[in-house]
This record gives sequence, structure tokens and C-alpha cells, in this order.
Amino acid sequence: MTTTGFTVSHLRDAHFESGLRAFFEYRDLGIQAATDGRVVAHVIRGKLGAPFSGQPHRHHTTFQLVYVLKGWIEFEYEGQGTVRLEAGSCVHQPPLIRHREIGHSEDVELLEIVMPADFTTEEVPAV
Repeated sequence: MTTTGFTVSHLRDAHFESGLRAFFEYRDLGIQAATDGRVVAHVIRGKLGAPFSGQPHRHHTTFQLVYVLKGWIEFEYEGQGTVRLEAGSCVHQPPLIRHREIGHSEDVELLEIVMPADFTTEEVPAV
């Protein structure tokens, strides 16, 4: 039996910091370190008072899942149109799908799981 890679993240120890989007804050769940960079998982929440600007982009991933924990968020996806996700909603974003955030509630919180952990994002022309 091995314990390599075992990690636990408690809410009482939560620390949010800036990340990919200036209007969001990110809480690392320790999965990237536990999986040697194969997977990243974080909780994302809206940053109070931050101006929102959802620019079209795509992520160079092999897997991306977003699960809404609280509130709502709307995305525009290439070939899919506008998708509104509310608490309990889940979306699998295929690799390289062009998308943008349209808006979100002040209390939005998301769980995002992405492979690989060091994925890149590129801004692209409007959807």
C-alpha cells in the first residue's frame, strides 16, 4: 500500500489568490502536487469589485470539467451558443473549444478539474 500523492484540503485552511482571470480568485486544492502535475483542481470564485471582461479564449487541455458549487455562470461556446450553469450544473469543455464567460452571480463558486495541470490558454477572435 502506498500513500504517495495523498492530499487533503480543508475549507478552514482555504486560501484564495489571483490567477488566470482577474475577475476570479482561485483556491488550489493540492491535486497538482499530489499528481506530479498531471491534474490541477481548484475552487474558483468571483472576485468582489473586480471588473468583468470575458474575452474569447481556448485552453490547450486533454480534459476540463467545471462543476458549479454556488450561484450561476454563463458561457458562450463555439458551436453550442449560450449555456447557463447553476449550482449543481456540470460541463465538460472539450480540448480547444473556443468560449468566453458572459457573466456570473456575485456569489459564484466553481470546482474546476483540468489535465494537464500546466495547460496553456490563448486569446482568440470573437466566437
